[in-house]
Amino acid sequence: MAIDVVVHGVLGRMGQEVLSMACSEPDFSPIAGVDAQAEPGELTHPGISESIPLSNDLAGVVSAGSVVVDFTNADGAESVITKAAPLGAHVVVGSTGISERVMHAAGELASEHSVGIVIAPNFALGAVVLTHLTRIAAPFFDYADLTETHHEAKIDAPSGTAISIARAAAEGKGGAFEAPAAEKEIIAGTRGGDHEGVVIHSARMPGRVAHHEMVFGALGQTLTLRHDSIDRRSFMPGVAMAIRHAASNPGLVVGLENILGL
Repeated sequence: MAIDVVVHGVLGRMGQEVLSMACSEPDFSPIAGVDAQAEPGELTHPGISESIPLSNDLAGVVSAGSVVVDFTNADGAESVITKAAPLGAHVVVGSTGISERVMHAAGELASEHSVGIVIAPNFALGAVVLTHLTRIAAPFFDYADLTETHHEAKIDAPSGTAISIARAAAEGKGGAFEAPAAEKEIIAGTRGGDHEGVVIHSARMPGRVAHHEMVFGALGQTLTLRHDSIDRRSFMPGVAMAIRHAASNPGLVVGLENILGL
């Protein structure tokens, strides 16, 4: 039986990609699109034989057993989780900046209503593997610099993926890296942010989707781990995997690596 999919944030760039993916997967059936900016009506797509409802009210179109996929922002994700779970709908969240408070609430709602909720900072399989490799490599190095670049419209810095990578490095090392301060910082902030000695640099510019590069350093050597998403389609296999997992596995999962078994 096909999994009913509701796309929240359907008018955005990621929402459109999710809708296209849902149309192309044989075991998915897109049943509605929701967007805060939408005028209620009908939504058409080349992959859909008939139009589907377009709404600005999630509660009006979601159904028990369906999966709501959210790519909006932290506030939008919280709204989806709190509205969809009590209605018996599963949730997949790709929005970043989710607070610990919302994570905790999601876990309680997933348990209370026996629904699956997947929250992940990045659905690109390569980025998830990069984070895994970071944790493995971290114990062997003393220094770590992380650079991430995204499109100019991304509202948070550093990215959720960069934060996950930095946390993985600190966890893998079991402590902080060395992050020497500049003796004379000519422009304030040039050395970047700092998480347990992992120095993080964020860039925003047109022409980028997502770039993460972790450079480890030790005496006389460096190790560079890099991942680039050059098209938003790179996230779709991971999103599809999360939809299938949420639909059949009640409970909260944070991070695609926990579905991949990394």
